[in-house]
Amino acid sequence: MDLFTFIILAILLVGSAMAVVLHPSPVYSALSLVVMMSLLAVYFLFLNAHVVGALQIIVYAGAVMVLFLFVIMLLNLQTESRENQQSEMKTSATILCLVMVAELAFFLGKGGGKLELQTSQQELPAGFGTMQALSERLFTDFVLPFEITSVLLLVAAVGAVVLARRQA
Repeated sequence: MDLFTFIILAILLVGSAMAVVLHPSPVYSALSLVVMMSLLAVYFLFLNAHVVGALQIIVYAGAVMVLFLFVIMLLNLQTESRENQQSEMKTSATILCLVMVAELAFFLGKGGGKLELQTSQQELPAGFGTMQALSERLFTDFVLPFEITSVLLLVAAVGAVVLARRQA
């Protein structure tokens, strides 16, 4: 990936992430999160992790975001309750953004202002990025985090249904 492509994708990614936090409507925030996850999948594609990029789109931008939108619609979130918190969130987001810009300026200043990207293509091991290699790694080394994530998603869905039934 060349520097120009990296910068353009980074600007779009940060812009969509800021829209997730700063937009007053939870539905538009969730849709901005879909855009952010899709742009992250583009980064995976540039890193030759095609399976992970496809899974990023299918699992996160697809299934998890449908779950989030379902929960938002199920809870019937009103904008009135968020209007009180909106100015506090904007202030917090602005402070966090300024801290991140200061850290980036410090990092670039310390490194002489040079941002180096790896331009040489390395030899990848045989089978890199295949479904077999990914599933072997996922279900041997990372089986516990995988199962914990599935349990957390199940608990979130059940909790949303329980909360929605109490209000009805």
